[in-house]
Amino acid sequence: MTRRALILLEGSRYNSPLYVQAAQRLGLHPITLSADPAQYDYLAAECVEAMRVNTDDLDALIYECSQLRATYDIAGITCAGDAFSATVGKLCRHFDLPGPNPTSIEQCCDKFTQRQLLAEAGVPIPAYRLATNAAEVDSAAAEIGLPVIVKPAVGSGSVGVRLCRTIDELAEHTTFLLGGEHIWRSSPRILVEAYAQGPYYTADIMGDEVIAISGGQFGPPPHFAYREFYCPAALTDDEQERIADISLSCLRALGLGWGPTGIEFRWTHSGPVVIEVNPRLAGATGPQLVQLAYGIDLVTEHIKLVIGDECDLRSRHSHTAAVRFLVADSDGNLDRIAGGSRAAAVLGVAEVKLYVEPSTPIVRKGDFPECIGYVIAASPSLAQTEAILHRAVDLIDFSITPFETVGE
Repeated sequence: MTRRALILLEGSRYNSPLYVQAAQRLGLHPITLSADPAQYDYLAAECVEAMRVNTDDLDALIYECSQLRATYDIAGITCAGDAFSATVGKLCRHFDLPGPNPTSIEQCCDKFTQRQLLAEAGVPIPAYRLATNAAEVDSAAAEIGLPVIVKPAVGSGSVGVRLCRTIDELAEHTTFLLGGEHIWRSSPRILVEAYAQGPYYTADIMGDEVIAISGGQFGPPPHFAYREFYCPAALTDDEQERIADISLSCLRALGLGWGPTGIEFRWTHSGPVVIEVNPRLAGATGPQLVQLAYGIDLVTEHIKLVIGDECDLRSRHSHTAAVRFLVADSDGNLDRIAGGSRAAAVLGVAEVKLYVEPSTPIVRKGDFPECIGYVIAASPSLAQTEAILHRAVDLIDFSITPFETVGE
């Protein structure tokens, strides 16, 4: 019998291993197509078949998938992130497989176009402007008024995102984005937005059903690197309903509603404001938190959609899950990191992950990729989960020696 294969386009260190494991549990043979498979350590660890192909070339991908069909029954094609979601949609249409609308995905992934469509639909969003050079950034910030958020119009993981509170900070970050340090996949386009202040929440959606609403906290400004998430968020029924209603308005405005969507909010003095809509599952351990909180495996349910099976989004229980991200407080060489096994042994800890080894150079940029690890815990109550998390994180110890400066 021909083996059923699930094609995974590119990957990530966060959710992609979950997709591989879920596919295998469903009896599927995962195959990763990547421009550089060696960048994903989990492929070798999970003994996952991987093929090198230019993933920016749709024709090359169609050819590779056509070749694979001679050996496998391709049950579905998907990806864990959003950078290749539109390409996945195009491949699914070519091979007559279930998948997202590529036009809707492309509109959503362009944050300026996303903003336009949300504004036209009356969805509450921050004031915004598009800029392509330093003069336009300055003009946009003057129109909106400081402080402003300045970020690439396309991107994820808070890469290149910064709160600019002064003219000097605005000039510094504009120089960073346009001066060659930031890597652009296309012509530079910068989004300048009003700073929406208030508690941060995310909505996890599958199809047109809001599954979970989580709360999160960031490290100190001007950056937006995640420090902690908890699911579910501590909201009243009315507050949850307001976020759910706005979430569904976002889906309608952007033509989404197939597969996963993650929406970010700030609860301002005037209520919830949409910060971003992402046509994918939340990264940064989001699926694990939902599964621990409600017993719903969003990764598995997404794959079921991809291969044409029926989803089961029923809640099995109601717990509180939380994650604490480990982030260095200084630049330098990581001398040691220890205590992971002790932390994992704490009752109520669900997972401990350490991404770095001793002798790793640490250079902080203020975005999520600099996270060096995390601890996840779950229990029947938020207070108990926070206590477990605090106890486990205290058992992890790492030290960093500052880089030597010139002249020392």
